[in-house]
Amino acid sequence: MTITVHGNDIEKALRDLKRTLQRDGLFRELKRRRFYEKPSVKRKRKQLDAERRRRKALKRVRRNERD
Repeated sequence: MTITVHGNDIEKALRDLKRTLQRDGLFRELKRRRFYEKPSVKRKRKQLDAERRRRKALKRVRRNERD
């Protein structure tokens, strides 16, 4: 990943970097790994995440069918 600084505008480059890291899910990952997660809790979280992704994909498909 590269972030280029144009015209000495460090503030904009930092904003771009933060936005990119957030899109990649780095902050969420760091927050999750801050404490130990029991295997049962990890399994449950993964199931919930998968269900959320399925619902989101289904919503997208239904929206495309409607259009």
